[in-house]
Amino acid sequence: MKLSEELAWRGLIKDKTFQDVSWLDEPKTFYHGVDATADSLTVGNLAVLMLARRLIERGWKAVILIGGATSLIGDPGGKIAERELISRDEIKRNSNAIRNQINQLFDGQDFTLVDNYDWWSKSATNEGMLYLDFLREYGKKFSMTELMQREFVTERMGGGASGISYAEFSYGLVQAYDYYRLSLKRGDKDGQDAVLQVGGSDQWSNMLLGVALIRKIDNKEGHNKEAHALSMPLIVDKATGQKFGKTEAGAIWLDPQKTTSTQFYQFWVNTDDADVEDYLKIFTLLPKDKIEHYVMKHKSAPEHRYAQQQLAYEVTRTVHGEEALDRAERVTDLIRGRDSNLLDIKEEDVSDIRNEIAYTKAKIGDSIQEKIVEVKLAASKTEANRLMASNAISINGIKVPPRVQSFKKSDFINGRLLIRRGKAYKDSALIELE
Repeated sequence: MKLSEELAWRGLIKDKTFQDVSWLDEPKTFYHGVDATADSLTVGNLAVLMLARRLIERGWKAVILIGGATSLIGDPGGKIAERELISRDEIKRNSNAIRNQINQLFDGQDFTLVDNYDWWSKSATNEGMLYLDFLREYGKKFSMTELMQREFVTERMGGGASGISYAEFSYGLVQAYDYYRLSLKRGDKDGQDAVLQVGGSDQWSNMLLGVALIRKIDNKEGHNKEAHALSMPLIVDKATGQKFGKTEAGAIWLDPQKTTSTQFYQFWVNTDDADVEDYLKIFTLLPKDKIEHYVMKHKSAPEHRYAQQQLAYEVTRTVHGEEALDRAERVTDLIRGRDSNLLDIKEEDVSDIRNEIAYTKAKIGDSIQEKIVEVKLAASKTEANRLMASNAISINGIKVPPRVQSFKKSDFINGRLLIRRGKAYKDSALIELE
């Protein structure tokens, strides 16, 4: 399967500036930029980064740009109000954290990592862009008409809207210059021009400004330089209609300190049946035949969530590595009751369990029913008694006989026990010996 055919099959092509998608089949150099307004990327960022991985694996050379400069302004796209400005020190910390994540995601791949602050700042090489030079050389290339027609501008300028500052209004021009600069054999370590920018469809108007700037400059000079853009569709949860990557607890981060590997793994396991095939295509590097096999197997017995488990396995391994994947699977097996062995549990596993399910402390002789209520496995002591009477409660995978009313010393393994009701993932709680 050609690259263009694969990207179409995976649903990764939305907008493009080239007519024939087969243009993608001849490898060149592309660039993709990521924001530095947070100290971690999210699963929303991951979608386009996986598109970048596919291009690299098909021979394209990659320039990944961290927006250390553009983040000082803040991308207005998708925002209904002005962003709060972030200090340079914070953006520098964010950039360093994101650099580490990108290096892990693209480990073993051929790519160049750059930060646009290097050419926008007053650096030691005195190559920083002067404001007047920028207006004369690049701002002069665009009319207000084409700048005002951008979707986010019209949304922010309409009646009752919050308005937009000149700083955010000019964001697209700053990003356009980034593309122009990377098209001048300065981004790629092998000295090749970047001829393609890839991004999400929410970046389409900004990407078009970069294409337009390059073409305007080169057409004036009598050249016909290649400059194109490719966007992939924004991902929407089909079950909720909400933007992908958000949960009740907030964004799903790639940083394990913000979203643990187990929480990350569970996010994918909990994918709705309507979305799992699309997510396997977008977020994994699995080939077509394997994805079709997993989807067929899932459809034959959806209650086993086979496709979701494969999705969680692949994405967690890609983002966090084998060791973190193993921990996520161990913790998941414990919480789901598939494994009741607490004897060799590691401290980092315990920390992940506490982040996943309710936990409390108890003494030997404490009432089991009272603790069931405390960890919210039952709404009342009456319901707890009913669960106990119906033999619905287990401790460390062993059913608790109705006659047993209190914890025994033997219930605790290394000072801990897992109590469980039902079959749902969250129907467990961790109780530690006081």
